[in-house]
Amino acid sequence: MSSLFDCRDEAQLLAGMRQARQAIGRGELVVLPTDTVYGIAADAFSSRAVQGLLEAKGRGRQSPPPVLVAGVATLRALVAEVPEAVERLVEAFWPGGLTIVLPSQPSLSWDLGDTHGTVAVRMPANNLALELLEETGPLAVSSANLTGKPAAIMATDAKDMLGDSVAVYLDGGPSATGIASTIIDATSLVTGVAPLVRVLREGAIDRAALREVIGDLLEPDPVREGDPAAPPAAVESAPEPAEDAAAESPPPVRDGA
Repeated sequence: MSSLFDCRDEAQLLAGMRQARQAIGRGELVVLPTDTVYGIAADAFSSRAVQGLLEAKGRGRQSPPPVLVAGVATLRALVAEVPEAVERLVEAFWPGGLTIVLPSQPSLSWDLGDTHGTVAVRMPANNLALELLEETGPLAVSSANLTGKPAAIMATDAKDMLGDSVAVYLDGGPSATGIASTIIDATSLVTGVAPLVRVLREGAIDRAALREVIGDLLEPDPVREGDPAAPPAAVESAPEPAEDAAAESPPPVRDGA
């Protein structure tokens, strides 16, 4: 039987955080608030817990969850390299709504799914989430919803969808924005093959803000139908971003909070 704690109440906050830590330690799932939408969390280094997360959402291994961290030091420990352009993005947008995909540290022993040797990392701007991350270490976190359903913006929404598959629900009130994080793929900045940052999912951080920080390292903006600046041929032939990315090297499907 799962438990829900209203973390706006001090007594419930203390009890909820204690039970959440214990649940993560047992390989169970926890729903927690973030600065974007509610997330469903598991110990990132427990393959059983991560598999439980995917099953709770109705997803397969082709959709590995991103990892939430408490700070930049943890990012450095999880990835093979942090390029200078990513350093600038982290300085500008962390903690906040930007998830960054990079090659993972090859020495790490974990199984997040079919990651193709990468990991998606974010530092949330939510004190409750950061406090839990400080105590548990990195957590695999996906948006708290069933596949195909809207991401939960309240703990009760998540509980209605996920039920007893989650051990502990931490209720921090309604999500501030309800807009999921932007996910970018910066792996080519490390591999050196056509270095370019690709937007895998548009969300809390828009392309204009990203371009202000990294300039032409960001992929060209997609041509939208009806754009008066685009010739008709370009509108007809321009692929959607996901299709263009898939044509080169299909990235894992990410679904982060």
